[in-house]
Amino acid sequence: MIDKTWRSAAEAVADIPDGASLAVGGFGLSGNPIALIEALLAQGTSDLSVVSNNCGVDDWGLGILLNAKRIRKMTSSYVGENKEFERQFLSGELELELTPQGTLAEKLRAGGSGIAAFYTQTGVGTQVAEGGLPRRYAADGGIAVASPVKDVRSFDVSGAPRDYVLEEAIVTDYALVHALKGDRHGNLVFNKAARNFNPLAAMAGRVCIAQVEELVEPGELEADSIHLPGIYVHRIVEVGSDIDKRIERRTVSVAQAAAREMPEGA
Repeated sequence: MIDKTWRSAAEAVADIPDGASLAVGGFGLSGNPIALIEALLAQGTSDLSVVSNNCGVDDWGLGILLNAKRIRKMTSSYVGENKEFERQFLSGELELELTPQGTLAEKLRAGGSGIAAFYTQTGVGTQVAEGGLPRRYAADGGIAVASPVKDVRSFDVSGAPRDYVLEEAIVTDYALVHALKGDRHGNLVFNKAARNFNPLAAMAGRVCIAQVEELVEPGELEADSIHLPGIYVHRIVEVGSDIDKRIERRTVSVAQAAAREMPEGA
């Protein structure tokens, strides 16, 4: 029987070297593989090129690697609430490849599916296709590295010609993901919003490391409920259901806010 379980997050990430490329799951702060990220921070790995929808917040998620200056380049669709992410990019300390969110998702999926590239309408007529989008700033505020011009072709769609831009797939050295449940074969089940980028990141990594809240035996997961088959997963670590989880921005309804402000006994 194939048993892909590892005893700890530290052991599971121990061979990730300086300069590695990582695909990291998470949508906002939902589904961040925080135990694996913290283990990577603790072992001192640096000069990382990370592909993830966003970069956590200043003190959580990928933000802790960013704060420690362990990340050389981010490929993301969203800067989000992370002020340090913004600061490092604008100061020229960090390279950033901004990518439309749907395109980023498909680039990861394509990489995991053996597809080298694809054409999409997203970005046609913008700097995404025409090039010149800042990727790294110079110390004087000028553009040190800009995005390249991409191939644009016309295809007949529904009887009319339309332009499409070529996007290359993403394959990384490693993937770090978080799942609700997993079995010893690596089959994974994700919870709600955590499913948005975790399966895609897992597919894109040559070596996928998954942290799961609950580890079960093979056969315990209903076959039709499995979101990602174990063929994409190489290492699995159980971290428990009480692992720290954050909310990026907490909001309440107008009625709840009014009730909180109402004097006691009113």
